[in-house]
Amino acid sequence: MTAPVLVVGCGPVGQTTALLLARWGLPVVVLDARPERDLVGSKAICQQRDVLDVWDSVGVQVAPHGVTWTTARTFHRDRELFSAGFVDRGRSPFPPFVNVSQCRTEELLDEAIAGQPLVEVRWGARVEGIDQDEDGVVLRCADGSEHRGSHAVVCGGARADLLRRELGLSFEGRTFGDQFLICDIRTELPGWETERRFYFDPEWNPGRQVLIHPCPDSTFRIDWQVPPDFDLAAEEASGGLDARIRQVVGDRPYEVVWKSVYRFHSRVVDRMRVGRVLVAGDAAHLVSPFGARGLNSGVLDAENAAWKIAFVRRGWAGEDLLETYSTERHAAAVENLDVTGATMRFLVPGSPEEAAHRLDVLERAATDPAARAQVDSGRLAEPFWYSGSPLTTPDPRRPAAGRPARGDVPEPAPGVLAPDVPVVVAARPDLTRLRSLAREGLTVLLAAEAPDVPAPDAAGPVAVHRIDDLDPSGLLAGALGACADEIWVLRPDAHVAAVLTDPADLPSALARITTPSLERI
Repeated sequence: MTAPVLVVGCGPVGQTTALLLARWGLPVVVLDARPERDLVGSKAICQQRDVLDVWDSVGVQVAPHGVTWTTARTFHRDRELFSAGFVDRGRSPFPPFVNVSQCRTEELLDEAIAGQPLVEVRWGARVEGIDQDEDGVVLRCADGSEHRGSHAVVCGGARADLLRRELGLSFEGRTFGDQFLICDIRTELPGWETERRFYFDPEWNPGRQVLIHPCPDSTFRIDWQVPPDFDLAAEEASGGLDARIRQVVGDRPYEVVWKSVYRFHSRVVDRMRVGRVLVAGDAAHLVSPFGARGLNSGVLDAENAAWKIAFVRRGWAGEDLLETYSTERHAAAVENLDVTGATMRFLVPGSPEEAAHRLDVLERAATDPAARAQVDSGRLAEPFWYSGSPLTTPDPRRPAAGRPARGDVPEPAPGVLAPDVPVVVAARPDLTRLRSLAREGLTVLLAAEAPDVPAPDAAGPVAVHRIDDLDPSGLLAGALGACADEIWVLRPDAHVAAVLTDPADLPSALARITTPSLERI
């Protein structure tokens, strides 16, 4: 197992991919075109609970370095329409969301990489060519160097156009005309430290929107929707930027820590696997940031890619397993585009009729709960449910319920990420949570009246546990909604793969994870 896995891009998605592969015991070489880390601006700040969990699995604790928030408030002009919280069907040790600058996240991941002997990072390595054959992948760099590995994961970000062309990928979608001004402002705003605030049509940005997020060190990230012809330099020179900021913070002293102007994109590649090369993060999909679905979905790309490459490398699965990476994560990307596209259409109406509809919804939402459900200020990041995956064994008793209500999560069922709860594993005192247990391989959970099953003859590591042994209190069984006669199967990313009542079905459910049928992909 000497050939490394090659990772292109040392941003958070590439860093996470490298650490997860190393966790599975694989050597990794990370190639980045930049000469060194450039720690500029807050960028992707909003990290979701299940992503914090992934980082924890590689020894990186991000939450203590950020600001926790548990409430999302939405306003129309000066009236609050509603606030939303977030459901946890288990007992996760992580908050729903933590705001921390992408720069700080990258520093924490760098520290973990520095302590991981299986990961080597090479800066100044601009990849310009990709060749592959049945034995591996060769990445050709601008300096003439070549790097060979068994597989590659391209995490080169939004500007990875050259690599997408090398792989023959399209990147269809659209660019929104309105711009968004983003400023990190250091100031004191008492009472706003633990809330996300979204304003439709405030008097200080008429006809457009403003989003305010708390960040560490008394800093607030403020996003203004601005016209297509907005000129930041002219705004600063005229004193307009100061006036704009003071409309939010009042006469308090403040410092502009960082500022930028963006246009947002909605794009996805046509597929996320080309032979031995997988594409992840912004290199594969771009979405507007309202809902924090960019970096968060990229990290979940990384986890999906890492365990599947590891299973292939260790001989526990064939190369066909990699095609399910594209199947599952492309579906997740399309879901994110659908969700964020709907948000952008609500934020930036495309016709007078759409604008009139939005105004009607906002005015009614102050008193009408049905109208509130139509207000779209960004459905916040959530894991994708793999109910239609070729790795998932359907359960007719638990059909796919579709997208849950805002702030909710699906009830546990095949394809859904299992809720996390504390567990006790007698032989492994280091495994204290259900998801940390699941990430060891394939996990079989037996409910109270399920018969004993022999050690499964399956590819890869398989562990069988009785639910009552892991948690005699009943919290785990209750969180899963497990019936007494059931057998639950979890994948290495803690998604439920199957819920069975007949032990004779267990071998096929396990085999479905590691040897997926090409007909189902």
